[in-house]
Amino acid sequence: MFLIPRKNGNLFDLRWNPACPWGETEVLWPFMNFRKINALLWGNSVALAWMWGLGLFFSVQMTFMFGLQGLLLFAIPNALGLMLFGFLTQIVANRHAGGQESLAIFFDRFAKPFRLILYLYQVVALSLTVFALTKYLFAPLHLVTGPGMTALYLCMVVFVVLAAGCLFGEEFGIQRIKFGHALFGGIIVVCVAVVLFSLKPFVPENFQWGPVKADAWKGPNLFGYAVPLLIGLLVGPWLDLQHWQRAIQIHRENTSIRTSYFFGGVIFFLMLVFHGCLGAWVLSKGWHDSYGAEGLDRFHYAHQLVVQYIDGLDANAKGLLPAAYYTFLGICALTTIDSGYIALKWFLGQNLSKSQNLLVGMLPKRLLESPIPTFLVVMVITLIGLLARLELEYFMVFYASFFVGYASLAIARCFVPNSQQPLPQIRMFSLASISLVIFAFGYCTGANFLLVLGSLLPLLYVAWLVFNTDLLRMVTERAGEVIDAASEIPAIKALTKSATAATASNVVAPQPQDAHSLGGHFEGKWFVYSFIATYQDTNSVGNVYFGMYGLFVGKTRELFFNQVMPDFDLKTTSFYILTRSFEHKFVREAREFDVITVKIRVADFNRKFCTLEHQIFGSDNELLGKGKQSLLFVASKDYSLLDIPPEMYTAFIPYV
Repeated sequence: MFLIPRKNGNLFDLRWNPACPWGETEVLWPFMNFRKINALLWGNSVALAWMWGLGLFFSVQMTFMFGLQGLLLFAIPNALGLMLFGFLTQIVANRHAGGQESLAIFFDRFAKPFRLILYLYQVVALSLTVFALTKYLFAPLHLVTGPGMTALYLCMVVFVVLAAGCLFGEEFGIQRIKFGHALFGGIIVVCVAVVLFSLKPFVPENFQWGPVKADAWKGPNLFGYAVPLLIGLLVGPWLDLQHWQRAIQIHRENTSIRTSYFFGGVIFFLMLVFHGCLGAWVLSKGWHDSYGAEGLDRFHYAHQLVVQYIDGLDANAKGLLPAAYYTFLGICALTTIDSGYIALKWFLGQNLSKSQNLLVGMLPKRLLESPIPTFLVVMVITLIGLLARLELEYFMVFYASFFVGYASLAIARCFVPNSQQPLPQIRMFSLASISLVIFAFGYCTGANFLLVLGSLLPLLYVAWLVFNTDLLRMVTERAGEVIDAASEIPAIKALTKSATAATASNVVAPQPQDAHSLGGHFEGKWFVYSFIATYQDTNSVGNVYFGMYGLFVGKTRELFFNQVMPDFDLKTTSFYILTRSFEHKFVREAREFDVITVKIRVADFNRKFCTLEHQIFGSDNELLGKGKQSLLFVASKDYSLLDIPPEMYTAFIPYV
């Protein structure tokens, strides 16, 4: 038996030597596969970044309200939402050109209409996490006494938590964050082992399927939570900047996004089950009114159930248990906050620094690109929530209603071609706000139907929006075919003939003898323009002069622009379209009076440049030549280079 090393990625794989007579089967040691190790590292980082306040403390609350069935109702869609995001973004990355940068190029243009929502989503997520950690970990410990001292103490805690997130975010960055989170993941494994060894909570007889005390919650029932959790958790990652940044970086490292998020979903599910089952074990020890507290809505909340139980143990029985459990909570929150810092720094650097808004231009660039002002906003929101005695669920309402429509439309814009119309910002915001109010009212009153309606309404509206656009486009494209087919029916033919005879005395303009429009027409994604080559297009030999093909393409391009942007006016435009490069491959020649057909379409575009592809055909539909050109966009005032203007995106996207 001979083992030979073969280079694969950054490591070596050991394989059986196929030349060996007793070792014909080639064996790969899976633990030496670099991509799988990298996917596992990223999966761990994905799980830790998603273990924010929503997953961290709400898993205990769901167990308190509905028992283990509630925990699984929360954990399974949550983990599946992560896996689904990885599976679908891998498809998006493979479908678009650009190699390892394909997903980054796609996100650059995909995110533009969602920029404000992506930012708000991140702000609420960070505020929710810091709020939950402060209210359900530090506040129940009562480390200080007195109203004034307690408020000062909580302010200091919020500040330190956010500062720690900034520190770790600056230290690691997206390229190294997987290694930092791997270290944190190892610490979590140790903490979980200490908790299990100290409490030995996972004993089957200590658990029951439903809640320990049926009337303890006093709020909406399990049915009211089922639909909002299923919808909100499945579409949730699509508006999270942290996940988009991770997916882009994973793809850049030539690692499978799908595999990474599968690992992340599994790890995340295990963490949720651990924390929820820990809460179930504490509940099985006997219910006490001192656990949890009554909220403003008169419902009973027990997010801090495990914290209060451990804090109430005898000093001799605690041992390393408090340190292990509190470290577990702290790391879960910290890995979300540092990821948020890195994602905001990336997102703000890509958008605000390039804004042409006058007010934005007056502010320092470094201030615009820094997440610290956003973290100060998060601090203010958190302190207001603490002083107002809010609960975690009041933040979560946004993810079950307000953001659902935007996340669903984001998914549709990735995979449904006809959903690429301009985003109806006012209508989307209005409907999201209505859904938020309906859901909040249903939650406070315990009306399960309103909870379901508040989550389904934005989803149904997005489905109608996409379907309505699809139907309108289909009717527009097929209307001509239906009219032509109907004109062949004998009865309609006779009516048409009579109508033509009745109006024969009227003078009408001559019509083209063929089916082509004088200004060109579309055949699918291709814009097509046909004409007849004449003497002025030929050289002394009689064939079409080679330089004329560029003129043919240029004329077709102008007609294409006129079709997709009929309102473009050189006198009022804020940008010009310039040709960056042009290439053409000659295949055959054409002669005088040949019918020349030029086809042109949008092949690709990124943030700065657009690529058009063209094909030229002769009378017998033989290919005469093909090529492509690259366009750039400059300001009409000073000819400075611009990103592709929104008008061009709107005009070009249907023909990509």
